[in-house]
Amino acid sequence: MICAVYKSLRRPETYLFVPKREAFADVPEALLNMFGSRQLVMMLPLEKRDHLGFADIDKVKSELTDKGYYLQLPPPVENLLEAHKQSIGFESK
Repeated sequence: MICAVYKSLRRPETYLFVPKREAFADVPEALLNMFGSRQLVMMLPLEKRDHLGFADIDKVKSELTDKGYYLQLPPPVENLLEAHKQSIGFESK
């Protein structure tokens, strides 16, 4: 299975995987509007990979088959101050 990966030019670190280049028929219109302008990043042969950077490859394959697309959102922003406080045992009130 080869898929096309597009990045959103509106939302940083947001990617849309579709089964082939320019195959957006199964992507909901509201999602395409939220995603905004897009740029092709790569054509990705999924069968030759056993993992992806941030996405679960089995979930990507499954959603491409079931829904016709996979949306990868950016990881949540970590609050470094809170993480540091927790690491030193500081409890905020």
